[in-house]
Amino acid sequence: MGHRPGSPRTTPPPGTDRTTQPRGFVDSVVDVAPKLFLPLPADRLPERFARCIFGLALFGLGSAMFFASELGAAPWDVFHQGIAHHTGLPVGLIIQLTGLLIVAMWYPLGLRPGWGTLLNATEIGLVVMLVGGLLPTSDSLYLRGGYLVAGLLCVGIGTGFYIGAGLGTGPRDGLMIGLSRYGLSVRATRTIIEATVLLAGIALGGTAGLGTAVFALGIGPVVQYFMPRLEMSRRQPSLAVAG
Repeated sequence: MGHRPGSPRTTPPPGTDRTTQPRGFVDSVVDVAPKLFLPLPADRLPERFARCIFGLALFGLGSAMFFASELGAAPWDVFHQGIAHHTGLPVGLIIQLTGLLIVAMWYPLGLRPGWGTLLNATEIGLVVMLVGGLLPTSDSLYLRGGYLVAGLLCVGIGTGFYIGAGLGTGPRDGLMIGLSRYGLSVRATRTIIEATVLLAGIALGGTAGLGTAVFALGIGPVVQYFMPRLEMSRRQPSLAVAG
């Protein structure tokens, strides 16, 4: 029986391939995301994202405290501060742009970031922009020293929360792992990267000082203490080689 005019057609016209039909934006994201990002853990996703977002907020607050101390920031933040000094852009925005650029560098190194990696690249800078102007500054060394101690704790605890959530490591950690494949140890690679960005930041006008030393010497022990206490069960790798 032929097709009657006005009645719905139940099969596609001859020669039409369903696979060639236009796909929606959501379908495209579903297809592409597994190739660009690590798969999400199968369990407790709301808790994982909540812990990751909370941890990154703490990290951003800690970074803002180091800036407010005016005693020197972490090596990467000295670099961010130096670029901000020359461009006139907010340092929080520079943190975001730098993080996203580093994430883009993962792919030539054969790595795939996690969703937490993308959150890291965007949220920390956002928090610095939102909080930085609200923190009071003072010539008092007590307040400025308090910022260093509180900031170090916030960054260390925040790191434990967001890495412990199992949604991926930070952009700079991935860069370190990727570059270490070219023959240097992870420790040597990290040292070279940190020293390079610190020197570049100082040359650009970033503030290095007591706070930089406090961060460099203190962040390792603080993270080592809090990370195992804040880590969720490991069911997905934090970093993966792209397939």
